[in-house]
Amino acid sequence: MTPAVDSPPVPPRGRRVSETIEQLRTRILGGEWPLGGRIPTEPQLVAALGVGRNTVREAVRALVHAGVLECRQGSGTYVVSTDELAPVVARRLTDDRMAEVVEVRRAFEVEAARLAALRRTPEDLAALDAALAEREAAWHDGRFEEFVEADARLHVVVVAAAHNPMLAELYASVGAAMRASVAYAVGSIEPERYVDHSRLVAAIHAGDPVRAAHEAGAFLEHQAGA
Repeated sequence: MTPAVDSPPVPPRGRRVSETIEQLRTRILGGEWPLGGRIPTEPQLVAALGVGRNTVREAVRALVHAGVLECRQGSGTYVVSTDELAPVVARRLTDDRMAEVVEVRRAFEVEAARLAALRRTPEDLAALDAALAEREAAWHDGRFEEFVEADARLHVVVVAAAHNPMLAELYASVGAAMRASVAYAVGSIEPERYVDHSRLVAAIHAGDPVRAAHEAGAFLEHQAGA
């Protein structure tokens, strides 16, 4: 008679969720799911991590609450930070502080544009062109919410093209504030509210750091006055 083999003990539910959170964090920190990128779907995570759907759901929800992930209706779940600074920024976000948000964006985005012009790769340029095209299409189709998201993605791509991981992490932490400032400044899809970003992308293509920084600062000046 073959002796029975004991099954490995099943960890308590809370421990399984904690371990799943750490697995997700490890993949994010390791760059498997980069900042600004979309993580796999819930069924894919269940298969990859070897845990139940409810465990995955709770782990993702915990990282959303921590400001590491963000669920976007109809689009998926995205990596928006690798730390917990994002919710701290979000709690400070009110309409009467939008001028502060624009100043913080200027500090990040002007330098990011300058560095992107110096360091961009062919892959970065292709991503910039795609993000700009998505932004323009959303505007011309009158899709306001999609335009705000597309505008935000373009700026994330510019920051990624700077190839400074610390800058990318810090910028991701103010992602919600950045999108809110865009929505606040634009308000609605109207011709007089349009802000051109093609010159910024062209300056990065041209490898002109001075012009890229100028263009990044120029549209933020426009928002500050909105």
